[in-house]
Amino acid sequence: MTTASTAWRPWAVWGVGVLAYVLSITNRTSLSAVGVDAATRFEADASTLSMFAVIQLAIYGGMQIPVGVLLDRFGARPLITVGIFVMAAGQLLLAFAPDVGSAITARVLLGAGDAAVFPSVLRLIAVWFPPRQAPVLVQLTGIFGQLGQLVSVLPLAALLHATEWSVAFGSLAGLVGLFGVLTLAVIRNHPPGADAAPTRISAAALRGGFRDSWAHPATRLAFWSHFTPPFAGTAFMLLWGFPFLTVGEGLAPATASLVFTVYVLFGLLSGPVLGAVSARHPMRRSTLLVLPSVGLQVVAWGAVVLWPGQVPVWMFFVLAFALSTGGPASMVAFDHARAYNPAARLSTATGIVNVGGFLAGLIAILFIGIAMDVQGAGTPATYSPEAFRWAFATQALIWATGVTMILVERRKTRRLIGVDAEGRRRRASRPPTEPTPVAAAGREG
Repeated sequence: MTTASTAWRPWAVWGVGVLAYVLSITNRTSLSAVGVDAATRFEADASTLSMFAVIQLAIYGGMQIPVGVLLDRFGARPLITVGIFVMAAGQLLLAFAPDVGSAITARVLLGAGDAAVFPSVLRLIAVWFPPRQAPVLVQLTGIFGQLGQLVSVLPLAALLHATEWSVAFGSLAGLVGLFGVLTLAVIRNHPPGADAAPTRISAAALRGGFRDSWAHPATRLAFWSHFTPPFAGTAFMLLWGFPFLTVGEGLAPATASLVFTVYVLFGLLSGPVLGAVSARHPMRRSTLLVLPSVGLQVVAWGAVVLWPGQVPVWMFFVLAFALSTGGPASMVAFDHARAYNPAARLSTATGIVNVGGFLAGLIAILFIGIAMDVQGAGTPATYSPEAFRWAFATQALIWATGVTMILVERRKTRRLIGVDAEGRRRRASRPPTEPTPVAAAGREG
C-alpha cells in the first residue's frame, strides 16, 4: 500500500528521469546554435558538418533495439546512468577534439549515450505508475525534454562566445557527469517490494519478438507516425536552422535564438493540446494530429522556400510554430506500440518506433548538407539564402514517403481490427471459436 512517506518516490524517480532527458536533448542539440563555429573550428564543409549530426543520429537509431533488449534484461537505472556518463565523455572529447575525426568520435559517444535515456524514462513510467497515467506522463516527458534545446541555444552558445570552445563544452561535460551521480543515487528499477528479477531473453526470443512486433501493421503505422512529423524540426534545431537564419537570411544571432526559443515554447504549449485531442479522438489520431502537422510544416516551408526576396521575420516564427507541432504529434506513435504489443516485447517495439523519427532526421540533415555542397555553398563563406532554401526543399521527398506509408499502414490496421467495412465483414464471417484480433477501440489512429 502506498503511504504518504512513499508517495513521493515515483515522482522523484520520474522527475530525475525527465531531467536526464532534458540533458540528453541538450547534448543532442549542442551544435544547433554553434554550427558555424564548428564549421570554422574544424574547417568542415556542409557535408562534413552534416556528418556530425548524421553519425550521431545513426548511432542513436541503431542502438534502439539493443537498448530495448538491455532494458528488458537489466532495467532502467544502469542504462540511464551509463548513458549519462557516456554523453559526458563525448562532450569532454569534443571540447578538446583537434580534428574532424576526433569530433566525429565524440558525436558517436553522444549518440550512444543519448540512445539509452528516453527509452529508459519510458520504462520507468511503465514500472512506477499505473497504466492510466502512462500516456499523460509520456507526453509530459517529451514536452519537458524539449527545454534542453533552450540550454543549447542560449547559455551554451553564450558561454562559447564569451569564452572559448574548450571551456564551453568542457563545462557541459562536467555538468552532465555530475548529474550522472544523481541518477545513480535516486533512480531505482522497481518500486519497493516489486519483483526485481531480471528477464532473460534468448536470441531466438529476441528475433521472434522483433518479427512479431514488426508483423503487426499498427507497429509499422507507429514507425511511420514517428518517422514523418518530427524530422524537419530535428534537422532545423539540431544543425541547419541557426546557420540558415543568421548567415543565410541575415538575422542577428539574438533574433535567431528567439526563433529557436519560440519553437520550444510553442512545443510546450501545443503538446498538451495535441494530447487532449488524442485522448478525445483516439480512432482519428492520424487524420487529426499526424497528417495535419505534416501538412502545416509543408505549407510553412513552402512559403519560406518560394518567398520572393527577403523572407520577413514574422514568417520564421510561423515556421517555428509549424515545426514545433511535429514532436508532440509523433508521440502518439508510442501509444500504438503500447496498445498492440505485450509487455514482454514492449521495449523492443518502442525501440522500433523510436528509430523512425531519427532515421528520417539523419536523412534530412544529410540531404540538406549534400544539396548545399552541390550548389557550391558548402562553407560559411559561401552560404546564401537561395542555396539554403533549395536545400531545405529536399525534405519534400521524405514527407511524401512518410505520408504514403502512414496511409497504407493505417488502412491495413483498421482492416485488421475490424474498423473499416471490409474488416468488420471478415470478423463477422469467422466462427465463434476462432480468435479475433484485439478490438483496439480508442487506440488506433
